[in-house]
Amino acid sequence: MSIHKKEIKRITTHTLQEMKARGEKIAMLTGYDFSIARILDAAKIDVILVGDSASNVMAGHETTLPITLDQMIYHASAVVRAVNRALVIVDLPFGSYQGNSKIALESTIRIMKESGAHAVKLEGGKEIKESIERILTAGVPVMGHLGLTPQSIYKFGTYSVRAKEEQEAQELIENAKFLEQLGCFGIVLEKIPASLTQQVSELLTIPTIGIGAGMHADGQVLVVHDMLGISKDFQPRFIRRYLELYDSMKQATEAYIKDVKGGNFPDLSEQYE
Repeated sequence: MSIHKKEIKRITTHTLQEMKARGEKIAMLTGYDFSIARILDAAKIDVILVGDSASNVMAGHETTLPITLDQMIYHASAVVRAVNRALVIVDLPFGSYQGNSKIALESTIRIMKESGAHAVKLEGGKEIKESIERILTAGVPVMGHLGLTPQSIYKFGTYSVRAKEEQEAQELIENAKFLEQLGCFGIVLEKIPASLTQQVSELLTIPTIGIGAGMHADGQVLVVHDMLGISKDFQPRFIRRYLELYDSMKQATEAYIKDVKGGNFPDLSEQYE
């Protein structure tokens, strides 16, 4: 008698649209490697974002700018191999799409072919219109990203809350509507006032995913290292730590060192005769 593995229903961009329509919140976390992505998927996370935040938490860079397309493909490939259910979205890194729609399409095709990911995310609004259009024409789903856009950190000069002033808020609303009309399947809203997030979410038929954008977005995303408490030096108010793994891992490492140096590891039960 053959045992059939139970089929796992995959999350798609259409699934996210349905979730918004019925008022079900979308849970999204970043992921950069096979082991953690496998845990997130087993927990039934809806979306894993292979974020260019890998530049910070995996490589130790100060900004997201240094990470390359090859490195993003490496991280995305590892995540895709771990996932059976979640939608995997990959950030197009800085320099791989701005100002040249041909390069944007080439970058996207490499990500999709070489990693097996399901969609890409780009930062910006009307200024990247041609890049988004060209990617969509190739049949690749695109998620937008408005508000604080970390790839533009040197333009902003700060990671503080965006769109607090009326003019910038109005521009964000216009860009959000523009991205929906272009064909984006969703938009990340980063570090903007909660009231503006509510306004945008109610205006759009596509889902919004918030990070530091309040409770009114259609879903939420956090960097997994922040959510698990692996990162200790980044403590903005919008992060909720569900574990304090930095402390636990440090204590476990200290215990291991003590056992090795004291001759207590390995013991008789942990060796071969």
